[in-house]
Amino acid sequence: MKKIIPLEEGDYYITEEGYRCFTEQYHLKRGYCCKSGCRHCPYGYNKNIE
Repeated sequence: MKKIIPLEEGDYYITEEGYRCFTEQYHLKRGYCCKSGCRHCPYGYNKNIE
């Protein structure tokens, strides 16, 4: 089961399209790469390569 991480200020922002976009800060707190090609992935994953 995945651990639920409470959201804090700086964990995300709302894009112009109205989507929630998680920041590098949030990804580092989560502690792993979800391999979804996130915009601010600190783990270096690129879904176009793999």
